[in-house]
Formats: sequence, C-alpha cells, structure tokens
Amino acid sequence: MAQNIYDTPDFFAGYSRLPRSVQGLDGAPEWPSLRALLPPLAGRRVVDLGCGFGWFARWAAEQGAAAVLGLDLSEQMLARARVETASPAVAYRRADLESLDLPGGGFDLAYSSLAFHYVEDFARLARTIHHALLPGAAFVFSIEHPIYMAPSRPGWMAAEDGRRVWPLDCYSLEGPRVTDWLAPGVRKYHRSLGMTLNTLIVAGFTLRHVEEWHPDQAQLAAHPEWAEEMDRPMFLLIAAGR
Repeated sequence: MAQNIYDTPDFFAGYSRLPRSVQGLDGAPEWPSLRALLPPLAGRRVVDLGCGFGWFARWAAEQGAAAVLGLDLSEQMLARARVETASPAVAYRRADLESLDLPGGGFDLAYSSLAFHYVEDFARLARTIHHALLPGAAFVFSIEHPIYMAPSRPGWMAAEDGRRVWPLDCYSLEGPRVTDWLAPGVRKYHRSLGMTLNTLIVAGFTLRHVEEWHPDQAQLAAHPEWAEEMDRPMFLLIAAGR
C-alpha cells in the first residue's frame, strides 16, 4: 500500500496552506500549460488519479464532462472534495494507485496532477490506465521532474571505509527517496525521464507532448523567486494517447 502521508495532521495542515490548495487550479503555476494539453471535455468520461481536494474534477464537470471519477488515498482529501463539490457528474472514491483496478474501456480521459511520483510500481499503473481507456482516449499528467527529485552533487562521495562511491540519491540511481517536505519522512520514487517515457511506450501509449515546465516571462515578472526553475525544472508534463 502507498504511504498515506496526506492524512497525517502536520502534513495535511501544511498542504492545506499551499497556494494550490487555497486557490485551486489558479494557484498552480503549471496549470495553464497542463490545461493546454487536455482535449475538449464535453461529454467525456474522466478519471482523476490522485484527485486531492477535487479542484480538477469540479473544473472538468464545469467543462461539460459527462462523468468524473476522482480517486485518492487520503480520507481527509476526499472528505473536503465531497463537501466542496455540488455537481452530480462528479463522484469520489478512495483508492490506492499501487493496487488500482479500473474497468476496461471505461474512460475517455485519464488525468493526474503531481501524484505518480508517490507510486512505486509505475509500470503496473500505466498498464491499468491503458486498459481503462477507450481507443483514441487521452492520458495527461504531471509529476515532479526527476531532476528535481535527485539532488545535484559534484563527483564521488567517500564511504566509511575510504572507497569512492556515488551518492545513493544521484540521478542515475532510480528508486525511493525520503524527504522532509511539510513533514518528515515523505517517501517518493525517483525514475529517470527516459524510464518514465519508456514505461508509457511499453504500456502501449503514444507520446504526444512532453514538457519540462518552466515559468514564462510574465510569471517571472510576477514571481522572481521562480527564476531557479529556469535552470532546474520542477515539473514534467506529459500527454499521451491510447
């Protein structure tokens, strides 16, 4: 089972104060770029994987989606999503993306925002999503950029016995990463850019767009602190087709 860090009090309190939690999609700097990758939603059946507070699910319903299923592991996230959602087209369900099971051909769009880097077995999840989509359907998602998850360290490190070794969290070594973000002990899974894309290809997806997101000039003018993202992208946005 995936780590349910979002239901721990300290993490949930901190996450609830983030701009994207308070302002919704408008508080996510990458949202305009992600939105541009989406197909028209009128009449479509949508699954939102890691739906959080339900911001995207509600937006999809407003765009005319016929049905939106929001899935999340966090009971607290889902409780708030249900309270803030009035549309009868939106339903929420607790689900663990590590063991997710979806009906075959049940959806026209699979969407996810910043959830898959918490999933250990991304290959299984990609196959599950592919099975759940109709032919011609779209798969659009964002994750933390893998280079953001792997700290930059110059050269070798010295082991206790004097040997030279690569740091365990360098980019080329994939696997779990434990960080302190809003709360201690947050577990994520680092995969290289190539591994992420090849996993999608092996699952049967056709890649349509890959974007290493960075702020534009207007965003930099409004938020000078985002300048570091010009050198080291924080987000990876991917659009694929079934």
